[in-house]
Amino acid sequence: MKWILLLLMFFPWLTTAQTEGFHFQNSSRKEVIPFQLINNLILIPAIVNGAELTFLVDTGVAETLLFSLEEKEVQLYEVEKVKFSGLGGSLEIEGLKSVNNIVQIGRHYKDFGHTIYVILNEDFNFSSHVGVPVNGIIGYHFFKNHPVKIDYINKKITVYPPEKPPARERRISTAIPISLELNKPYLMAGIEQTTDRKKSKLLIDLGNSDPLWLFPGQIPGFNYSTPHIDDFLGRGFNGDIYGKRSRIHRFWLAHFKFEKPLMAMPDEASIQHLRLVPGRRGSVGNEILRRFALLIDYPQEKIYLRKNKNYDDAFHLNMSGLDIKHDGMFWDQDLVKVNNPTPREAQNASTVTVSNEFRYRFTLKPEYSVAGTRAGSPAHEAGVRKGDKIQRINGHKAADLKLEDIMSLMKSEEKTKITLEAERNGQLMKFIFYLEDPVPYKE
Repeated sequence: MKWILLLLMFFPWLTTAQTEGFHFQNSSRKEVIPFQLINNLILIPAIVNGAELTFLVDTGVAETLLFSLEEKEVQLYEVEKVKFSGLGGSLEIEGLKSVNNIVQIGRHYKDFGHTIYVILNEDFNFSSHVGVPVNGIIGYHFFKNHPVKIDYINKKITVYPPEKPPARERRISTAIPISLELNKPYLMAGIEQTTDRKKSKLLIDLGNSDPLWLFPGQIPGFNYSTPHIDDFLGRGFNGDIYGKRSRIHRFWLAHFKFEKPLMAMPDEASIQHLRLVPGRRGSVGNEILRRFALLIDYPQEKIYLRKNKNYDDAFHLNMSGLDIKHDGMFWDQDLVKVNNPTPREAQNASTVTVSNEFRYRFTLKPEYSVAGTRAGSPAHEAGVRKGDKIQRINGHKAADLKLEDIMSLMKSEEKTKITLEAERNGQLMKFIFYLEDPVPYKE
């Protein structure tokens, strides 16, 4: 593939390993890293061997992954072929392992001996479902040496030196012990499906945009809540993940409680090749975690939680039933009126030209299409189908909207009217439907 330049052992001076893991490269007291929060996913800029990329921050992965580089060229050192397995339908996909890479995040936070795994499957692409380019995922190695604070309100990550812990953050926050197993963090939480609270071991999963995932096969006596729906849950290394969505009565993190949170339950086929640590029953995702100022301290095996202004937000899901993807960019022409001089400008000018002229301004804008519709959903019942190319939503040109804005609209409020215009086989079609919560909690 043309976007990867593989530098093998022909260049031995590139293979010298430095101190293991990320460290500060000067005497800085901390590193502050701005991030984007899109659909509850944290995206940060990173530099890999000199190439500027965008990474998803995900505590649910042990190793750093690279994919979807498009036209970017990245040098990778000491490469060998490997195979991956994980969430999704098939057993294995082929990839590459590269060691001794230089990865920089922020101004001074660097790793000079970073191992990167490259996914060669071109279908594994987060960008189309996020709406912005995503080139890879970074997890354990970003967190393992330093306390890391995530400020969801100001969209900043702060990395602290281990010898200078953020004492104030610890003092004003609630500490919860975690365990690091297979380089991933786990905590104990309380799950009330109906009335009985059960202690449950959950993965802390920053790469999961849902509130909760539960694995029915790992929970003795598990009963699916009513009502529940069959739904597309996301993308794994091996393909699409399907399962059910519903709500539970209550969820507890220490003394923090959440009423009627949404719950996703992947089907057995999607997790059959996933290596589960003993006792794990599911995951807690960013729709819960974004409600706190969150300090993750791997060296001390603790996390610290402090409520932020998101804490009391309602738990909304995509009520339209639409799975929308970003199909790339196109050149669009906007009609722009030529501005005439103001009266003061005309008075001070020696000559004045007044025009009713309009000109075209060409800009790059996004294209969107329907990746799928949930059977029985409002959009599906209205006639929207997979492959429809979206042109307008509620009177607004789709090209003028971000994917994040579209999905926020689909999660807004019940009974919201949606008017969608889409092209199918060259014909413009119009659909009207109303948002409806398919999984209201019932006692």
